[in-house]
Amino acid sequence: QVQVVESGGGLVQPGGALRLSCAASEFALDNYAIGWFRQAPGKEREGISCISMSGSNTYYADSVKGRFTISRDNAKNTAYLQMNNLKPEDTAVYYCAASLIFTMTWDDYDYWGQGTQVTVSS
Repeated sequence: QVQVVESGGGLVQPGGALRLSCAASEFALDNYAIGWFRQAPGKEREGISCISMSGSNTYYADSVKGRFTISRDNAKNTAYLQMNNLKPEDTAVYYCAASLIFTMTWDDYDYWGQGTQVTVSS
């Protein structure tokens, strides 16, 4: 059962950019905070960014701060993650999730997407 869908992943060279989208069709995203997580092979899931319901508050992990930007357009029922200056270490499956609270604790999230692959390689 797909509740949230990520898109926009792909293969890019180091220093390149990608814009990920997170769309919901079965519920209104404006009732939820949105978080982005990623997981690389053999590594733990990492919370990288989140945004509050209104978009007023944001959080970024140190690993992506200054390079990634989270945003949302509630009229389109969509959230975004703009990723600039990508590095090979950013290679992972990226997941979008929705939570009733502003948090980076993964088990507080109610809805999850299926993930989209981001590969950064020369």
